[in-house]
Amino acid sequence: MAAETKVEVVLLPPTLCLPRRSWLEGEVGAGPSPPGRGDRAHGVWLHGTGWRIQQRRRDAEVEFRGAAGLQDKRKHFRLVLRLVLRGGRELGTFHSRLIKVISKPSQKKQSLKNTDLCISSGSKVSLFNRLRSQTVSTRYLSVEDGDFVASARQWAAFTLHLADEHCSQGDFPPREGYVRYGSLVQLVCTVTGLTLPPMIIRKVAKQCALLDVDEPISQLHKCAFQFPGGPPGGGGTYLCLATEKVVQFQASPCPKEANRALLNDSSCWTIIGTESVEFSFSTSLACTREPVTPVPLISTLELSGGGDVATLELHGENFHAGLKVWFGDVEAETMYRSPRSLVCVVPDVAAFGSDWRWLRTPITIPVSLVRADGLFYPSAFSFTYTPEYNARPGPPGAPAPAADADALLESIHHEFTRTNFHLFIQT
Repeated sequence: MAAETKVEVVLLPPTLCLPRRSWLEGEVGAGPSPPGRGDRAHGVWLHGTGWRIQQRRRDAEVEFRGAAGLQDKRKHFRLVLRLVLRGGRELGTFHSRLIKVISKPSQKKQSLKNTDLCISSGSKVSLFNRLRSQTVSTRYLSVEDGDFVASARQWAAFTLHLADEHCSQGDFPPREGYVRYGSLVQLVCTVTGLTLPPMIIRKVAKQCALLDVDEPISQLHKCAFQFPGGPPGGGGTYLCLATEKVVQFQASPCPKEANRALLNDSSCWTIIGTESVEFSFSTSLACTREPVTPVPLISTLELSGGGDVATLELHGENFHAGLKVWFGDVEAETMYRSPRSLVCVVPDVAAFGSDWRWLRTPITIPVSLVRADGLFYPSAFSFTYTPEYNARPGPPGAPAPAADADALLESIHHEFTRTNFHLFIQT
């Protein structure tokens, strides 16, 4: 008798990134090392499992660590980080988003009847290549020092956009909908903003790119990325890796089937969805021994009213009554509604300078949260005040300005008749 053992592998190891060029560097205490190890990953565990972390990489910039397990059968899990500084001070406990455990989809034709594994435009994905199905040969598409690389150490998240075939390169307004094979897509690194040229995504079967398939793509499918153009009748040029470099591969047309192109192993990528969460805080102005967690996260802003009675509602998570909204260095009157909602009164623009009313350009102010003990939580959001048309009063006896002296500001005045500011979100 032969016993069959089913082995499940976390294809993208859950990863923690700690900034090294910050006050955290050198402050995280390692504690006692387990037998046989000279270095220890500090207090990161898979929630409810006790799985141990393995150190993946350390360099001068960022420390990467991953975790994986084989015994748990649950459908979701999360990473939990307990961060302790040297001297025993607990910085806090940080939770990842829920991580979904998925099974490899069927290679049969996919449809939109089951969209759980389908990938929509604007989703975050990661790509990896595994030569001859050997785990030790796995290479992830990543970005290092401003270049795309095939890394054996770390993966990167990319936003997958459906691109418009009629737009010039560098200008790709995002389109909605599920991504299908044969679509023109663009990959944008979520951290650096580095972008690959528009490419056609192709389904891969038996090391061939299928040129006539238009079904929805699914997670864990093998796919290839073809650069548009090329001579008629050719196999096309595809995104490929060569050791740690990302290069182009010239495919050959299949001699038996015209709707296929012959690829090499290095041109076949596996696609999988990813998720990440970033926590930002600063204790430089706060003298607190309390943990910094739970870190409040802002997801959207909603503006109501106008003029002198405008309010801004912040939607997110981990809000509490001890938080205040700040516009730059100006504290706003803040009202706590729920753990997911804060409302504040938009400060008068005069708070940012008495001469602002004569300025002709908008002014953008960062939006942040400050805890009662002074702990500062920055965000990726900002608020933009747009000036109304106001002519600076001239000296006595000076002639009045012409009616068409500043058509630009006049148009701004008409556009913002009901409100003298405009919400602008930067992410």
